Amino acid sequence: MPLPDGVHSPGDVYSGAQGGGHTNRTFVFDDGQCAPRQPGAEDGGRGDGARLDTAGLKMSDLDSEVLPLPPRYRFRDLLLGDQSFQNDDRVQVEFYVNENTFKERLKLFFIKNQRSSLRIRLFNFSLKLLTCLLYIVRVLLDDPALGIGCWGCPKQNYTFNESSSEINWAPILWVERKVALWAIQVIVAIISFLETMLLIYLSYKGNIWEQIFRVSFILEMINTLPFIITIFWPPLRNLFIPVFLNCWLAKHALENMINDFHRAILRSQSAMFNQVLILFCTLLCLVFTGTCGIQHLERAGDNLSLLTSFYFCIVTFSTVGYGDVTPKIWPSQLLVVIMICVALVVLPLQFEELVYLWMERQKSGGNYSRHRAQTEKHVILCVSSLKIDLLMDFLNEFYAHPRLQDYYVVILCPTEMDIQVRRVLQIPLWSQRVIYLQGSALKDQDLMRAKMDNGEACFILSSRNEVDRTAADHQTILRAWAVKDFAPNCPLYVQILKPENKFHVKFAEHVVCEEECKYAMLALNCICPATSTLITLLVHTSRGQEGQDSPEQWQRMYGRCSGNEVYHVRMGDSKFFREYEGKSFTYAAFHAHKKYGVCLIGLKREDNKSILLNPGPRHILAASDTCFYINITKEENSAFIFKQEEKQKRKGFAGQGLYEGSSRLPVHSIIASMGTVAMDLQNTECRPTPSGGGGGGSKLALPTENGSGSRRPSIAPVLEVADSSTLLPCDLLSDQSEDEMTPSEDEGLSVVEYVKGYPPNSPYIGSSPTLCHLLPVKAPFCCLRLDKGCKHNSYEDAKAYGFKNKLIIVSAETAGNGLYNFIVPLRAYYRPRRELNPIVLLLDNKPDHHFLEAICCFPMVYYMEGSVDNLDSLLQCGVIYADNLVVADKESTMSAEEDYMADAKTIVNVQTMFRLFPSLSITTELTHPSNMRFMQFRAKDSYSLALSKLEKRERENGSNLAFMFRLPFAAGRVFSISMLDTLLYQSFVKDYMIPITRLLLGLDTTPGSGYLCAMKISEDDLWIRTYGRLFQKLCSSSAEIPIGIYRTQSHVFSTEPHDLRAQSQVSVSVEDCEDTRETKGPWGMRAGTGGGSTHGRHTVGSDPAEYPLLRRKSLPWARRLSRKGSRHAGKAAAEWISQQRLSLYRRSERQELSELVKNRMKHLGLPTTGYDEMNDHQNTLSYVLINPPPDTRLEPNDIVYLIRSDPLAHVASSSQSRKSSCSNKLASCNPETRDETQL
Repeated sequence: MPLPDGVHSPGDVYSGAQGGGHTNRTFVFDDGQCAPRQPGAEDGGRGDGARLDTAGLKMSDLDSEVLPLPPRYRFRDLLLGDQSFQNDDRVQVEFYVNENTFKERLKLFFIKNQRSSLRIRLFNFSLKLLTCLLYIVRVLLDDPALGIGCWGCPKQNYTFNESSSEINWAPILWVERKVALWAIQVIVAIISFLETMLLIYLSYKGNIWEQIFRVSFILEMINTLPFIITIFWPPLRNLFIPVFLNCWLAKHALENMINDFHRAILRSQSAMFNQVLILFCTLLCLVFTGTCGIQHLERAGDNLSLLTSFYFCIVTFSTVGYGDVTPKIWPSQLLVVIMICVALVVLPLQFEELVYLWMERQKSGGNYSRHRAQTEKHVILCVSSLKIDLLMDFLNEFYAHPRLQDYYVVILCPTEMDIQVRRVLQIPLWSQRVIYLQGSALKDQDLMRAKMDNGEACFILSSRNEVDRTAADHQTILRAWAVKDFAPNCPLYVQILKPENKFHVKFAEHVVCEEECKYAMLALNCICPATSTLITLLVHTSRGQEGQDSPEQWQRMYGRCSGNEVYHVRMGDSKFFREYEGKSFTYAAFHAHKKYGVCLIGLKREDNKSILLNPGPRHILAASDTCFYINITKEENSAFIFKQEEKQKRKGFAGQGLYEGSSRLPVHSIIASMGTVAMDLQNTECRPTPSGGGGGGSKLALPTENGSGSRRPSIAPVLEVADSSTLLPCDLLSDQSEDEMTPSEDEGLSVVEYVKGYPPNSPYIGSSPTLCHLLPVKAPFCCLRLDKGCKHNSYEDAKAYGFKNKLIIVSAETAGNGLYNFIVPLRAYYRPRRELNPIVLLLDNKPDHHFLEAICCFPMVYYMEGSVDNLDSLLQCGVIYADNLVVADKESTMSAEEDYMADAKTIVNVQTMFRLFPSLSITTELTHPSNMRFMQFRAKDSYSLALSKLEKRERENGSNLAFMFRLPFAAGRVFSISMLDTLLYQSFVKDYMIPITRLLLGLDTTPGSGYLCAMKISEDDLWIRTYGRLFQKLCSSSAEIPIGIYRTQSHVFSTEPHDLRAQSQVSVSVEDCEDTRETKGPWGMRAGTGGGSTHGRHTVGSDPAEYPLLRRKSLPWARRLSRKGSRHAGKAAAEWISQQRLSLYRRSERQELSELVKNRMKHLGLPTTGYDEMNDHQNTLSYVLINPPPDTRLEPNDIVYLIRSDPLAHVASSSQSRKSSCSNKLASCNPETRDETQL
């Protein structure tokens, strides 16, 4: 009711703040009078007044508007109360009132509610089974021979007459039913009828005929209504009622019950189980219906028993048809025909559905049962796409460990199983232990199928063959997040491709970044040759049995040493190291290697989680330390056989035997008791050596006695406890003092002094800070371009810069963040400044600003746009002045339509460079490891063919490293990142492998931990003789731990330019000339090794014209051939002429290549003096020996892998006097000899 004008209710002032449905009013004061603002006028008739329409108001109106006070501040409302709330017209709304009706409550109980409907269906199923059971009881109690008739009627006997064609229908219409049985059946029928009618009423939706003509309703009426009628009409109590048809209703109830059961327990419905159940129930219902129908109809015939009818149905449905039992009357014959037709229609459809579901289940993989997950151990492998190489690498490495034999591997992959993978998983070796599930890690249902929450570990691998590797990383990150969300306690082992994405999965227990490890390993390959092979062999599980049946000595030794792996043991529980408690780390490392052949490389304190590689001689071992060592097998699998010679060694006749006893004498007493050996200890200081001293330098200098070399040289002992007077601080502090040295004369005054510090700009989050050599001032971006001059310098090629050291060229497609890890290990603070090699980045695409900002602080780092398939780009970047060329795999070529063709372009380009620049050491990264057999391919070389056969034989023997004998891999000139997948797999058993590998590669720098370097053995260092004596020499002088040898041997391949000599030797060998035949190894390799060169990788190859062998054998060969007839002489002459032509052709081909290179250099304006056209150093084979035995003989040009202690580990604790004494020693050292200690 509207109020009169001028009268306002309190609700008009303020309402609707607390309650709903009220109207908010605002007041506008005009000329001192208050007027209400009508909601329908300016608010569009909405009546809410929630917003003030300021469009039609004047500025004065806006200024004069005053908001009303809240109710709690109005005194009138406090006294009288808010009238608007007293006259509240709000309405209480009740929800879901439709469910309160009687029908809805019944529907909720009988249909909608899962658990209650499941109980109703179970009750209905039981009723139907009970009716079928009562029918069988009725058949067994009924005997037609006793008489047939209605209830209360006289019984008539009936005898079947085969000659008569008439059928007596009385035995078919009437049966004998006991009163008790009739009563039970009537009660069951009433219950079934009432339940059916109630369900019809509840499920009625407006169409009654749809409910009536349903098959289930018709069957219910047939089996229940007659029994209800017999209550009111007693003569019909013996009427036959086909109650056996209730088996089909029981089948329908069972299907619904199973569906409700799956819903009630919140499980996904198993379509395979349901289909098998439906098929079985259909067969059972057909047989039961046929059995009961034939038995009843044959009451008017042969009166078959129930068992005989069942036998007839089985024989008929199985299409056997013996014919001993047959229906006699046409109704039973008609029923058989109907049943057979139904079976021919229904059963094939059921079988087709079952086969389809079976095939789909084979594709999806089914489920890993909860019972198996709780009683057995399993790991989950999540991948985007599963290739056969990835699968076999994982399975071979995972099951190589004895304690993992009982584990199961569940593969979760969103794609369908590959044909090759399917074949492999059908092998009994893997079919019992590997389960393939097709599904996604982002779906909880699939994670539940794999039982991720019960898994021992989850390995999430990236798809490195994707064109967009960043997108592949994003998929990996989402999978890791999904697994962590679903199963927080499941350990994660994640593989990431790009380093900038690593911090997203830092919560995982173990993470391996592919590009970080790849570029750091390729960088170390340039200064420590074959580092990639060394690391690959260390992270692969092997027993060292590869190549043991080979006739080649190097293959047997190489294969044996490849079985070395990294193990750990607590020192107090170790037989290897327990006796060295309280002694220095260096002392324990040397004696453990001498006594047991194990190489102690690092340890971890009990109170510190960081692993330290070679912490140095000042580190005293404790019983609680965890020792990490390299050995063929772990200590628990080793047997200790003590020899009698060890007792004689402890007598102390030799100088080096005095310190091996268990007594701990003071250091000065030990030195005093050694006599002349103490003089050797003093002579191990840094001092000048002859210029031809080679790679040994000051560390391996030959000790002399009073300036004469008449006495047999000996090696200083390794002390139990480090002594400050005998340690060589020059080795520990050489890098720090080196910058303080005055530059030599040839360098002049233009040498830029570098500073040590941390790179100011990291290209991505998560990079480990590393102390590096840096420029005092960042270089301008224009100065980083190698091939273009700028206002700061005018150099346009590598020759103009005048670098003192050889270049390192790395070819990559883009300047990704991983390339930053190629530069850091080469500019680490522990690399001597004089040994820093210039780095040239040959990039297909121009680097972005952020990458240039990250590398502009490093000295001698340049970039250039170009590609390895362009000869001009190679020449401009200074390939003829380079010692190493690294060809990184390109992302755009990692995927190909045909498998293993992704490396085709890279292989052909490297083969071209191999022919154009034979003296260049090329390290190539391939996508597929199997393609390394094409590197430096020699089609007709018998030795390479023999290696191919050896590889196949090792693969058949089950080796995980079948490719290890390929010469490019053994020499460290080819590498595939997939080889490092085993690093992640091994971390499941050895959780320390990733930190140790990162320390070796220089990706992590832990204070006090050593680093990997290399040292070359020259001719003057061979007085040490054996690897064991070298171990002692390094431990006693510079506290360095050797871990292996890179050995290079000369070898002649049959396809080189001097093939004429080799082919003539083959011809002579065929003729069995004793005076001209040369001794050859079983593999066609010349016996013995050639002389070595001072080059780090190869020995010097001679010119073909300088071989005297052909001239020496020409006369005997001619005499031998002259004894043959003219036909043989003519044939031999023709062969000789063809060989001459072939040699000239190959020599001319080599000359054409050299002329091509020189012409291009002249065209580009480059000097041609640096191109060595015939300096071919490819006639060598190289291999890595990890932890060789102590008695291994050293050979010239051996390169020893060392773990050198941290130069800054003890700088802070050293006294100032020791620093000054070290500086004096360094001042007397020849700088050139120090440069020769490393590559």
